[in-house]
Amino acid sequence: METVLQVDNLQKNYGPVRALKGVSFSVPQGSVFGILGPNGSGKTTLLGIVTDILKANKGSYLWFGDEGSSSHQRRKIGTLLETPNFYTYMSGQDNLLITSAISGRGNKTEIEEVLKKVNLFDRRKNAFKSYSLGMKQRLAIAAALLGNPGVLVLDEPTNGLDPVGIAEIRNLIMELKGMGHTVIMASHLLDEVEKVCTHAAILKQGELITTGPVEEIMMDEDLVELCAADLDRLYGILTVKGWKLVKDDKAHTVMMYLPKGEARLEEINKYCFDNGVVLSQLVLRKKRLEARFFELTN
Repeated sequence: METVLQVDNLQKNYGPVRALKGVSFSVPQGSVFGILGPNGSGKTTLLGIVTDILKANKGSYLWFGDEGSSSHQRRKIGTLLETPNFYTYMSGQDNLLITSAISGRGNKTEIEEVLKKVNLFDRRKNAFKSYSLGMKQRLAIAAALLGNPGVLVLDEPTNGLDPVGIAEIRNLIMELKGMGHTVIMASHLLDEVEKVCTHAAILKQGELITTGPVEEIMMDEDLVELCAADLDRLYGILTVKGWKLVKDDKAHTVMMYLPKGEARLEEINKYCFDNGVVLSQLVLRKKRLEARFFELTN
């Protein structure tokens, strides 16, 4: 798979504060790549550097295999790093006409196409002030799509939105991926990242904690969920084996944590049966990204 962005040993200081401490990762083409981390972890600084707004103190990055920046490269990248200043009294379509004239990207036909992409075509003639927060953010993404860039860089695209607006942006990002766009997004909403991202990099205080496919980041160990009529007896026979366990009386489950690749469900089922416990549920679960995130950053 082709690499869209390669980041190597990026370092950035603000006086004595080290915002980035040698961050390296790669973004595959066609992915939705999440950059995650608590506040102050360096997410926005990182995006500012790779979009040529900030200069790194050390390190490098390659877009499409070429070092540095050029007007040709920038035309392949659409960015939304802060909410654009649209004219409230003008329509969505007219606002994009102004954006197009200023940026030199797109034309009237393309504006209609991007409005369709973000599901605003039917509201294109309505004033910007009549839009919901989710619609305003979708219009901002439409502006980033002018010029048909292969890559979109979005900083907290769902920040400040209500659940409906968050769902709208989530669905839009998935649709854009389906259209062939690579999306790089910084976010702190882990549930949303888990739903849309294929790959991620997790930062903490400027350091890269881990990076890779989301499935691999979460599946650092096998997580097995067991249920039985007598939960205490189930927990007791599993404890004898020395496995790492968590009993949840409210959910009536026992969660078993095993080294990755060592969850042999048939053997677990036979062990329980041979010890007088008939399981009503035995499932290999995927760890939530939120749980894995807090394990890594705490």
